[in-house]
Amino acid sequence: MSTPTRDVSPEQAAREEELIARVQSSFDTCEDPRLKEVMQSLVKHLHAFVREVRLTEEEWSKGIDFLTAAGHITDDKRQEFILLSDTLGASMQTIAINNEAYGDATEATVFGPFFVEGSPRVELGGDVSFGAAGEPCWAEGTVRNIDGKPIAGAKIEVWEADEDGFYDVQYDDGRVAARAHQFTDADGSYRFWGITPTPYTIPFDGPVGKMLEATGRSPMRASHLHFMVDAPDCRTLVTHIFVRGDELLDSDSVFGVKESLVKDFERQPAGTPTPDGRVIDGTWAKVRFDIVLAPADVRG
Repeated sequence: MSTPTRDVSPEQAAREEELIARVQSSFDTCEDPRLKEVMQSLVKHLHAFVREVRLTEEEWSKGIDFLTAAGHITDDKRQEFILLSDTLGASMQTIAINNEAYGDATEATVFGPFFVEGSPRVELGGDVSFGAAGEPCWAEGTVRNIDGKPIAGAKIEVWEADEDGFYDVQYDDGRVAARAHQFTDADGSYRFWGITPTPYTIPFDGPVGKMLEATGRSPMRASHLHFMVDAPDCRTLVTHIFVRGDELLDSDSVFGVKESLVKDFERQPAGTPTPDGRVIDGTWAKVRFDIVLAPADVRG
């Protein structure tokens, strides 16, 4: 059993360790071996934290208030506990554990709190922005398996914030914008019009925002475009791509940036012909993101 890092008497240490043993043993009769393992480990590490920092009763009470506030602000459009997990790096650590490196498979990153089921379908080359404000951006690429074989019919979900830094669900008018899905062509290719990603703040008007402010951390996220890719016999990929040159790449508030996911969003001068002949009044950007899916039997 671990001992506290700050000096306490042998008698006090024995009392604390005896409590840990009693709480852990309370789960001995749990019939689910995995649940038993998780709960006993949780008790071990939670008590180790309390003992290491010698948590005061006032601090404990403030922690309870913090979690209560996170519950109160959470609803069907906002998940404060995901924000908390993201900003503490727990989301990225869980993703790392469950998406073990496998050959050249594309790396995963945080899911984020703004995915919504039932996005509209757009055909290949369609516009996923649905009127969201922002510079038009042409995105294209292929989906292949680890052996390099194109995957036809892979489902690609994409979603992103508008140029003002808001996702559609953050508006009160019920809009559906800057999110959609499509399916890859016979050669594994996909393509769509979206908007060029811009930096934005995670919601910081709640307890997580207060935590960041109190600790001197920024709520800013680096510019990114979300992807979720699903195909038979493959591990579902949840990831996003980032804009090369973004000054926030090294300080992303949820630790989601990986070098392999930083891409060139090439800005095109006004009047530059587009890949599909679309006429655009002003500048536009283009990005290529080729995706490699790991097999389904790999942990993830």
